[in-house]
Amino acid sequence: MAARLQLVVPCFNEADRLKPDAFLQFLADAPDAAIVFVDDGSTDATPAVLADLAARGGGAVTILTLAPNGGKARAVHQGIRAAFERQPAFVGFWDADLSTPLDAVPAFLAVFDSSPDVEIVMGSRVRLLGRDITRGVARHYSGRVFATAASLALGVAVYDTQCGAKIFRTSAAVRRAFDAPFRSRWIFDVEILSRYLAASRGAPPDSRIYELPLARWAAAPGSKVRAWHGLRALWDLAVIAAGRRTQ
Repeated sequence: MAARLQLVVPCFNEADRLKPDAFLQFLADAPDAAIVFVDDGSTDATPAVLADLAARGGGAVTILTLAPNGGKARAVHQGIRAAFERQPAFVGFWDADLSTPLDAVPAFLAVFDSSPDVEIVMGSRVRLLGRDITRGVARHYSGRVFATAASLALGVAVYDTQCGAKIFRTSAAVRRAFDAPFRSRWIFDVEILSRYLAASRGAPPDSRIYELPLARWAAAPGSKVRAWHGLRALWDLAVIAAGRRTQ
């Protein structure tokens, strides 16, 4: 069976955080899905862990190796481009640490199945009663500030641009969003949305983009995000906003 979904998982020195059994169980439960692991110049045991995963994955695991390390934005871009070549109905990317559990994937696909006009489903870390969203207070409130700034830059109200769980319908507009390498290293998620909005101009954003509140999300230890990245993110956001005004 051809994979309906190709899920890209960018990896850089993730040997201690990867959960091979969780990925293999996901593939066993979803025979119409495949995973593209992108090894972004890892210097630890990540290549060995991924090779073992591929050997146990029954053909549903592909490894794309990049060198030297170029950052998550490049890894996602190259992985999605490779996924497009397999002609799936959907592509997506997912954080390697599984801060969003893989059991959320069926809920993403259910949105596409019930709403044919939707082309992007984004995980959203909304703290609602009955949801298990574990995030530090500082990260939560800085995230709210950034989301407000991103919404202003995009001209669309978005609650959470930076959640690392997103799935896309492989439409022409989505493909155009991944045509060129991303200019932003830290907030390429916003750049994807900006490019998509430009490519699908005239279509109401709220009928094409769907934010799905996650049932569970937990920040894993070992994050590579640092405080100074926030300053660069704000600069990148200004560049994206300026670019939208000229589109």
